[in-house]
Amino acid sequence: MQPVERSNPDGVDYGWVMQMTFVTTILVGSPIVAVLSINAGLQTWGARAEFAVRVGAVIWFVTAVALFVYAKRTNAGDGGTPPEAELDTDIDAED
Repeated sequence: MQPVERSNPDGVDYGWVMQMTFVTTILVGSPIVAVLSINAGLQTWGARAEFAVRVGAVIWFVTAVALFVYAKRTNAGDGGTPPEAELDTDIDAED
């Protein structure tokens, strides 16, 4: 049986950033869009959808950039492993 290969990439965990962007945007961004829509004159469903997409896109972008910067500074999303931790490489392959 061949050993399972592992990797310990340096840098930002982009999967974590994408997942957290999705969750944070829904939890924080949805109420922001709802509050901002109170004063907007949105008479049709098309206008409401367009407003939500335009404002939501800005919120999504700001959230993604903020989480990327956070992950880059704190090594977030790496499962709590220090960057200098080495992987166990003493796995013997059995033929």
